[in-house]
Amino acid sequence: MALSVGIRVFGAILGTFLALQLASQIGSFRELPYEGFFLALWVIAWAVLGFAILPYVTVEPAGGLIRGVQALSTGEFVTAVAGLLVGLLMGLLLGLPLSSLQEPYGRWLPIGVSAVLGLGMLGMTVAKRHDLMAAAEAIGLFPAARNVEETTVRGGPYVFVDTSAIIDGRIADIAAAGFLFGTLVVPRFVLDELQRIADSADTLRRNRGRRGLEILATLQKGPIPVEVTDVDAPEIAEVDGKLVALARQRGGAILTTDFNLNRVADLQGVRVLNVNSLANAIKPAFLPGDELHVKVIQEGKEPGQGVAFLDDGTMIVIEGGSRFLNREIDVTVTRVLQTVAGRMVFAHPRLD
Repeated sequence: MALSVGIRVFGAILGTFLALQLASQIGSFRELPYEGFFLALWVIAWAVLGFAILPYVTVEPAGGLIRGVQALSTGEFVTAVAGLLVGLLMGLLLGLPLSSLQEPYGRWLPIGVSAVLGLGMLGMTVAKRHDLMAAAEAIGLFPAARNVEETTVRGGPYVFVDTSAIIDGRIADIAAAGFLFGTLVVPRFVLDELQRIADSADTLRRNRGRRGLEILATLQKGPIPVEVTDVDAPEIAEVDGKLVALARQRGGAILTTDFNLNRVADLQGVRVLNVNSLANAIKPAFLPGDELHVKVIQEGKEPGQGVAFLDDGTMIVIEGGSRFLNREIDVTVTRVLQTVAGRMVFAHPRLD
Protein backbone atom coordinates (compact mmCIF):
# COMPACT_ATOMS: atom_id res chain seq x y z
CA MET A 1 0.00 0.00 0.00
CA ALA A 2 2.76 2.45 0.97
CA LEU A 3 4.69 1.57 -2.20
CA SER A 4 1.62 2.22 -4.37
CA VAL A 5 1.03 5.63 -2.74
CA GLY A 6 4.71 6.51 -3.13
CA ILE A 7 4.65 5.59 -6.83
CA ARG A 8 1.54 7.73 -7.36
CA VAL A 9 3.09 10.72 -5.58
CA PHE A 10 6.23 10.31 -7.68
CA GLY A 11 3.98 10.16 -10.77
CA ALA A 12 2.34 13.45 -9.79
CA ILE A 13 5.74 15.09 -9.30
CA LEU A 14 6.96 13.71 -12.61
CA GLY A 15 3.80 14.93 -14.36
CA THR A 16 4.29 18.40 -12.87
CA PHE A 17 7.91 18.51 -14.06
CA LEU A 18 6.94 17.40 -17.60
CA ALA A 19 4.15 19.99 -17.71
CA LEU A 20 6.51 22.81 -16.79
CA GLN A 21 9.12 21.63 -19.31
CA LEU A 22 6.56 21.43 -22.10
CA ALA A 23 5.11 24.80 -21.16
CA SER A 24 8.54 26.44 -21.28
CA GLN A 25 9.22 24.97 -24.72
CA ILE A 26 5.81 25.60 -26.25
CA GLY A 27 5.49 29.17 -24.99
CA SER A 28 1.85 29.43 -26.09
CA PHE A 29 0.60 30.32 -22.61
CA ARG A 30 2.19 33.78 -22.80
CA GLU A 31 -0.23 34.71 -25.57
CA LEU A 32 -3.34 33.81 -23.50
CA PRO A 33 -5.21 36.52 -21.55
CA TYR A 34 -5.11 34.51 -18.32
CA GLU A 35 -1.67 33.01 -18.58
CA GLY A 36 -1.32 31.98 -14.92
CA PHE A 37 -4.75 30.34 -14.77
CA PHE A 38 -4.28 28.20 -17.89
CA LEU A 39 -0.73 27.31 -16.87
CA ALA A 40 -2.02 26.11 -13.50
CA LEU A 41 -4.70 23.99 -15.20
CA TRP A 42 -2.05 22.56 -17.53
CA VAL A 43 0.22 21.58 -14.61
CA ILE A 44 -2.64 20.14 -12.54
CA ALA A 45 -3.83 18.04 -15.50
CA TRP A 46 -0.37 16.54 -16.00
CA ALA A 47 0.06 15.95 -12.26
CA VAL A 48 -3.27 14.09 -12.09
CA LEU A 49 -2.35 12.10 -15.20
CA GLY A 50 0.99 11.07 -13.67
CA PHE A 51 -0.68 10.22 -10.35
CA ALA A 52 -3.26 8.03 -12.10
CA ILE A 53 -1.29 6.10 -14.69
CA LEU A 54 2.26 5.70 -13.37
CA PRO A 55 1.45 2.57 -11.24
CA TYR A 56 -0.08 0.92 -14.32
CA VAL A 57 3.06 1.39 -16.39
CA THR A 58 5.52 0.47 -13.61
CA VAL A 59 4.19 -1.50 -10.63
CA GLU A 60 1.50 -3.53 -12.42
CA PRO A 61 3.74 -4.79 -15.28
CA ALA A 62 6.56 -5.49 -12.80
CA GLY A 63 4.18 -7.41 -10.54
CA GLY A 64 2.87 -9.44 -13.48
CA LEU A 65 6.42 -10.22 -14.55
CA ILE A 66 7.37 -11.33 -11.02
CA ARG A 67 4.28 -13.55 -10.73
CA GLY A 68 5.03 -15.07 -14.13
CA VAL A 69 8.63 -15.82 -13.15
CA GLN A 70 7.49 -17.33 -9.82
CA ALA A 71 5.11 -19.64 -11.69
CA LEU A 72 8.02 -21.08 -13.69
CA SER A 73 10.11 -23.94 -12.42
CA THR A 74 13.88 -23.55 -12.45
CA GLY A 75 14.22 -25.51 -15.67
CA GLU A 76 11.51 -23.50 -17.41
CA PHE A 77 13.10 -20.23 -16.28
CA VAL A 78 16.49 -21.31 -17.63
CA THR A 79 14.83 -22.32 -20.90
CA ALA A 80 13.14 -18.90 -21.22
CA VAL A 81 16.37 -17.02 -20.50
CA ALA A 82 18.20 -19.19 -23.04
CA GLY A 83 15.56 -18.34 -25.66
CA LEU A 84 15.95 -14.62 -24.92
CA LEU A 85 19.75 -14.83 -25.23
CA VAL A 86 19.53 -16.76 -28.51
CA GLY A 87 17.14 -14.14 -29.90
CA LEU A 88 19.44 -11.28 -28.86
CA LEU A 89 22.45 -13.08 -30.37
CA MET A 90 20.56 -13.50 -33.65
CA GLY A 91 19.64 -9.83 -33.54
CA LEU A 92 23.29 -8.87 -32.97
CA LEU A 93 24.43 -10.92 -35.96
CA LEU A 94 21.74 -9.46 -38.22
CA GLY A 95 22.26 -5.97 -36.83
CA LEU A 96 25.95 -5.72 -37.74
CA PRO A 97 25.38 -5.27 -41.48
CA LEU A 98 22.36 -3.06 -40.83
CA SER A 99 24.45 -0.66 -38.75
CA SER A 100 26.32 0.40 -41.91
CA LEU A 101 23.17 1.94 -43.40
CA GLN A 102 22.68 5.69 -43.49
CA GLU A 103 21.21 7.57 -40.52
CA PRO A 104 18.72 7.12 -38.97
CA TYR A 105 18.33 3.56 -40.27
CA GLY A 106 21.81 2.46 -39.25
CA ARG A 107 21.15 3.54 -35.66
CA TRP A 108 17.63 2.25 -35.06
CA LEU A 109 17.21 -0.83 -37.28
CA PRO A 110 19.76 -3.00 -35.37
CA ILE A 111 18.06 -2.12 -32.07
CA GLY A 112 14.61 -2.92 -33.46
CA VAL A 113 15.72 -6.23 -34.99
CA SER A 114 17.41 -7.29 -31.74
CA ALA A 115 14.32 -6.39 -29.69
CA VAL A 116 11.94 -8.22 -32.04
CA LEU A 117 14.06 -11.37 -32.24
CA GLY A 118 14.81 -11.39 -28.50
CA LEU A 119 11.16 -11.00 -27.48
CA GLY A 120 10.04 -13.37 -30.23
CA MET A 121 12.38 -16.14 -29.07
CA LEU A 122 11.37 -15.49 -25.45
CA GLY A 123 7.68 -15.84 -26.39
CA MET A 124 8.31 -19.02 -28.36
CA THR A 125 10.29 -20.69 -25.56
CA VAL A 126 7.67 -19.75 -22.95
CA ALA A 127 4.82 -21.01 -25.16
CA LYS A 128 6.64 -24.30 -25.86
CA ARG A 129 8.28 -24.63 -22.45
CA HIS A 130 6.65 -27.97 -21.63
CA ASP A 131 7.86 -29.55 -24.89
CA LEU A 132 11.33 -28.03 -24.48
CA MET A 133 11.52 -29.24 -20.87
CA ALA A 134 10.49 -32.74 -21.95
CA ALA A 135 13.20 -32.71 -24.64
CA ALA A 136 15.79 -31.41 -22.16
CA GLU A 137 14.85 -34.14 -19.66
CA ALA A 138 15.06 -36.77 -22.40
CA ILE A 139 18.66 -35.86 -23.26
CA GLY A 140 19.64 -35.43 -19.61
CA LEU A 141 20.04 -31.62 -19.41
CA PHE A 142 17.49 -31.45 -16.57
CA PRO A 143 16.40 -34.22 -14.17
CA ALA A 144 12.83 -35.41 -14.60
CA ALA A 145 10.44 -33.58 -12.29
CA ARG A 146 9.23 -36.78 -10.64
CA ASN A 147 12.77 -37.93 -9.90
CA VAL A 148 13.73 -34.92 -7.83
CA GLU A 149 11.16 -35.46 -5.09
CA GLU A 150 12.67 -35.77 -1.65
CA THR A 151 11.77 -38.60 0.65
CA THR A 152 11.76 -36.53 3.80
CA VAL A 153 8.60 -34.99 5.20
CA ARG A 154 9.76 -31.38 5.10
CA GLY A 155 11.03 -30.33 1.68
CA GLY A 156 9.44 -33.36 0.03
CA PRO A 157 7.10 -33.39 -2.96
CA TYR A 158 4.54 -30.63 -3.37
CA VAL A 159 0.90 -31.65 -2.88
CA PHE A 160 -1.50 -29.00 -4.17
CA VAL A 161 -4.72 -29.04 -2.14
CA ASP A 162 -8.08 -28.54 -3.85
CA THR A 163 -10.99 -26.72 -2.20
CA SER A 164 -13.10 -29.89 -2.18
CA ALA A 165 -10.48 -31.78 -0.17
CA ILE A 166 -10.27 -28.99 2.42
CA ILE A 167 -14.04 -28.80 2.86
CA ASP A 168 -14.29 -32.61 3.02
CA GLY A 169 -12.21 -32.54 6.21
CA ARG A 170 -10.84 -36.07 6.16
CA ILE A 171 -7.39 -34.87 5.08
CA ALA A 172 -6.76 -33.57 8.61
CA ASP A 173 -7.09 -37.10 10.02
CA ILE A 174 -5.13 -38.59 7.10
CA ALA A 175 -2.27 -36.13 7.67
CA ALA A 176 -2.31 -36.73 11.44
CA ALA A 177 -2.12 -40.48 10.83
CA GLY A 178 1.04 -40.02 8.74
CA PHE A 179 -0.37 -41.07 5.36
CA LEU A 180 0.63 -37.75 3.78
CA PHE A 181 4.18 -36.50 3.35
CA GLY A 182 5.85 -33.61 1.61
CA THR A 183 4.49 -30.06 1.64
CA LEU A 184 0.79 -29.27 1.35
CA VAL A 185 0.50 -26.23 -0.93
CA VAL A 186 -2.64 -24.09 -0.76
CA PRO A 187 -2.59 -21.53 -3.62
CA ARG A 188 -4.05 -18.13 -2.91
CA PHE A 189 -6.83 -18.65 -5.49
CA VAL A 190 -7.98 -21.79 -3.60
CA LEU A 191 -8.00 -19.82 -0.34
CA ASP A 192 -10.00 -17.05 -2.04
CA GLU A 193 -12.53 -19.60 -3.33
CA LEU A 194 -12.84 -21.04 0.18
CA GLN A 195 -13.38 -17.54 1.57
CA ARG A 196 -16.12 -16.86 -0.98
CA ILE A 197 -17.89 -20.06 0.04
CA ALA A 198 -17.58 -19.10 3.72
CA ASP A 199 -19.14 -15.69 2.93
CA SER A 200 -21.99 -17.18 0.89
CA ALA A 201 -25.57 -16.16 1.62
CA ASP A 202 -26.57 -19.83 1.45
CA THR A 203 -26.40 -21.31 4.95
CA LEU A 204 -25.23 -24.75 3.85
CA ARG A 205 -22.44 -23.36 1.65
CA ARG A 206 -21.44 -20.89 4.36
CA ASN A 207 -21.14 -23.66 6.97
CA ARG A 208 -19.09 -25.81 4.58
CA GLY A 209 -16.77 -22.90 3.84
CA ARG A 210 -16.23 -22.15 7.52
CA ARG A 211 -15.60 -25.81 8.21
CA GLY A 212 -12.98 -25.75 5.45
CA LEU A 213 -11.22 -22.78 7.06
CA GLU A 214 -11.21 -24.61 10.40
CA ILE A 215 -9.76 -27.73 8.75
CA LEU A 216 -7.05 -25.61 7.15
CA ALA A 217 -6.17 -24.10 10.52
CA THR A 218 -5.97 -27.62 11.98
CA LEU A 219 -3.65 -28.73 9.17
CA GLN A 220 -1.31 -25.81 9.85
CA LYS A 221 -0.92 -27.02 13.44
CA GLY A 222 -0.25 -30.61 12.35
CA PRO A 223 2.98 -32.43 11.53
CA ILE A 224 2.81 -31.76 7.76
CA PRO A 225 4.12 -28.36 6.56
CA VAL A 226 1.41 -26.23 4.92
CA GLU A 227 2.42 -23.46 2.52
CA VAL A 228 0.06 -20.73 1.32
CA THR A 229 1.50 -19.40 -1.93
CA ASP A 230 0.70 -16.52 -4.27
CA VAL A 231 1.96 -18.46 -7.29
CA ASP A 232 -0.73 -18.41 -9.97
CA ALA A 233 -1.42 -19.36 -13.57
CA PRO A 234 -2.99 -16.07 -14.71
CA GLU A 235 -3.57 -17.28 -18.26
CA ILE A 236 -6.09 -19.87 -16.95
CA ALA A 237 -9.43 -18.75 -15.50
CA GLU A 238 -10.74 -21.92 -13.79
CA VAL A 239 -9.43 -22.95 -10.38
CA ASP A 240 -9.15 -26.62 -11.42
CA GLY A 241 -7.12 -25.68 -14.50
CA LYS A 242 -4.79 -23.51 -12.40
CA LEU A 243 -4.17 -26.39 -9.99
CA VAL A 244 -3.34 -28.81 -12.80
CA ALA A 245 -0.99 -26.28 -14.42
CA LEU A 246 0.88 -25.58 -11.17
CA ALA A 247 1.15 -29.29 -10.35
CA ARG A 248 2.64 -29.93 -13.80
CA GLN A 249 5.10 -27.06 -13.43
CA ARG A 250 6.28 -28.11 -9.96
CA GLY A 251 6.19 -31.86 -10.58
CA GLY A 252 3.72 -32.22 -7.69
CA ALA A 253 0.43 -33.97 -7.01
CA ILE A 254 -3.14 -32.79 -6.46
CA LEU A 255 -5.14 -33.70 -3.34
CA THR A 256 -8.87 -33.65 -4.08
CA THR A 257 -12.24 -35.36 -3.76
CA ASP A 258 -13.47 -33.97 -7.11
CA PHE A 259 -13.97 -36.81 -9.61
CA ASN A 260 -13.91 -34.49 -12.66
CA LEU A 261 -10.68 -32.80 -11.55
CA ASN A 262 -9.25 -36.28 -10.99
CA ARG A 263 -10.03 -37.26 -14.59
CA VAL A 264 -8.66 -34.01 -16.09
CA ALA A 265 -5.43 -34.27 -14.10
CA ASP A 266 -4.99 -37.93 -15.08
CA LEU A 267 -5.34 -37.02 -18.76
CA GLN A 268 -2.53 -34.47 -18.38
CA GLY A 269 -0.22 -36.85 -16.57
CA VAL A 270 -0.55 -35.24 -13.13
CA ARG A 271 -0.57 -37.51 -10.09
CA VAL A 272 -3.81 -37.31 -8.08
CA LEU A 273 -4.39 -38.23 -4.43
CA ASN A 274 -8.15 -38.75 -4.25
CA VAL A 275 -9.48 -39.01 -0.71
CA ASN A 276 -12.51 -40.97 -1.90
CA SER A 277 -10.29 -43.51 -3.66
CA LEU A 278 -8.32 -43.93 -0.43
CA ALA A 279 -11.52 -44.37 1.55
CA ASN A 280 -12.75 -47.04 -0.88
CA ALA A 281 -9.40 -48.81 -0.78
CA ILE A 282 -9.40 -49.20 3.01
CA LYS A 283 -12.99 -50.37 3.29
CA PRO A 284 -13.22 -53.99 4.43
CA ALA A 285 -13.59 -56.48 1.59
CA PHE A 286 -16.70 -58.64 1.46
CA LEU A 287 -17.14 -61.95 -0.31
CA PRO A 288 -20.31 -63.89 -1.06
CA GLY A 289 -21.17 -65.90 2.01
CA ASP A 290 -19.84 -63.38 4.56
CA GLU A 291 -22.23 -62.53 7.38
CA LEU A 292 -22.99 -59.03 8.68
CA HIS A 293 -25.07 -57.59 11.51
CA VAL A 294 -26.92 -54.48 10.32
CA LYS A 295 -29.95 -52.32 11.04
CA VAL A 296 -32.50 -51.88 8.27
CA ILE A 297 -33.30 -48.16 8.17
CA GLN A 298 -35.34 -47.72 4.98
CA GLU A 299 -37.01 -49.48 2.09
CA GLY A 300 -35.17 -50.03 -1.16
CA LYS A 301 -36.12 -49.05 -4.71
CA GLU A 302 -37.41 -52.49 -5.59
CA PRO A 303 -40.44 -54.01 -3.83
CA GLY A 304 -39.48 -55.93 -0.70
CA GLN A 305 -35.95 -54.52 -0.50
CA GLY A 306 -34.49 -53.04 2.67
CA VAL A 307 -31.46 -50.77 2.95
CA ALA A 308 -28.82 -50.59 5.67
CA PHE A 309 -25.50 -48.76 5.96
CA LEU A 310 -22.21 -49.72 7.55
CA ASP A 311 -20.23 -47.23 9.65
CA ASP A 312 -18.00 -46.38 6.66
CA GLY A 313 -21.03 -45.49 4.52
CA THR A 314 -21.20 -48.72 2.50
CA MET A 315 -24.78 -49.38 1.37
CA ILE A 316 -26.25 -52.83 2.07
CA VAL A 317 -29.23 -53.74 -0.12
CA ILE A 318 -31.18 -56.57 1.52
CA GLU A 319 -33.50 -58.64 -0.63
CA GLY A 320 -36.69 -59.23 1.30
CA GLY A 321 -35.49 -56.91 4.05
CA SER A 322 -38.36 -54.40 4.07
CA ARG A 323 -40.26 -56.48 6.61
CA PHE A 324 -37.38 -55.92 9.06
CA LEU A 325 -37.58 -52.12 8.92
CA ASN A 326 -35.99 -50.43 11.98
CA ARG A 327 -34.74 -53.77 13.25
CA GLU A 328 -31.22 -55.20 13.57
CA ILE A 329 -30.74 -58.49 11.73
CA ASP A 330 -28.01 -60.80 10.49
CA VAL A 331 -27.57 -60.93 6.73
CA THR A 332 -25.52 -63.02 4.30
CA VAL A 333 -23.65 -61.31 1.45
CA THR A 334 -24.66 -62.53 -2.00
CA ARG A 335 -22.66 -60.20 -4.28
CA VAL A 336 -20.65 -56.94 -4.26
CA LEU A 337 -21.02 -54.22 -6.90
CA GLN A 338 -18.31 -51.55 -7.35
CA THR A 339 -19.57 -48.30 -8.91
CA VAL A 340 -18.11 -44.84 -9.52
CA ALA A 341 -20.04 -43.54 -6.50
CA GLY A 342 -18.74 -46.31 -4.24
CA ARG A 343 -19.44 -49.90 -3.33
CA MET A 344 -22.82 -51.60 -2.92
CA VAL A 345 -23.28 -54.89 -1.11
CA PHE A 346 -26.28 -57.12 -1.83
CA ALA A 347 -27.41 -59.54 0.83
CA HIS A 348 -30.41 -61.50 2.10
CA PRO A 349 -31.56 -62.17 5.64
CA ARG A 350 -29.78 -65.11 7.23
CA LEU A 351 -31.99 -68.15 7.52
CA ASP A 352 -31.58 -69.80 10.92
